[in-house]
Amino acid sequence: MPGPDKLTWRHLKSIIKQDDCLVNIINIANSCINLGHWPNYFKCSSTVIIPKPNDDIINQWKMTFQALDGKGRHFLDLVDDNLNIIEPVYTKGGPWLRVFGHSNSLCARTTRAITNHTPIGEYRLRFFPNKDFKCPCSNYPIEPRRHILHECTRFNRYWNPRRDSLSHFTMSLIANPYAFAFTDK
Repeated sequence: MPGPDKLTWRHLKSIIKQDDCLVNIINIANSCINLGHWPNYFKCSSTVIIPKPNDDIINQWKMTFQALDGKGRHFLDLVDDNLNIIEPVYTKGGPWLRVFGHSNSLCARTTRAITNHTPIGEYRLRFFPNKDFKCPCSNYPIEPRRHILHECTRFNRYWNPRRDSLSHFTMSLIANPYAFAFTDK
């Protein structure tokens, strides 16, 4: 859609490819700056948002994420109700935020659990090996994420063997508010 000067973006691109035309356009702009005067038709524009799907970039990002070195080996894969691995998406919060985005604390605990950057023994063993990394339930020598999700007696207020599904994972976190939280409980 052309602006008030009747030039389309296609025309402008072809004009500025020619060095002498580009120099003239720059000289006009510099003259306007020096004079402190901009013609009214320079101040008017028509803005049109043209959605451009960029599937190549999105697919490349998904492939990079799914590769072991892209998401890291500590990332927790969650599945949907049809047992398909949930992939992160960039629109409308994706499937994860729709489930737990209503609560900041739940979102933070979910993020910590999914990335395994959470105040548990497995994390302390990796980053602070001199700190205690045993599970306080005394049933496990190391407190790994899997133990918290499936076996730990401190976090058994909700039980379903499919804790790898997003819905059951979220229900488990809601029922166990101290799981993956920064607290001494």
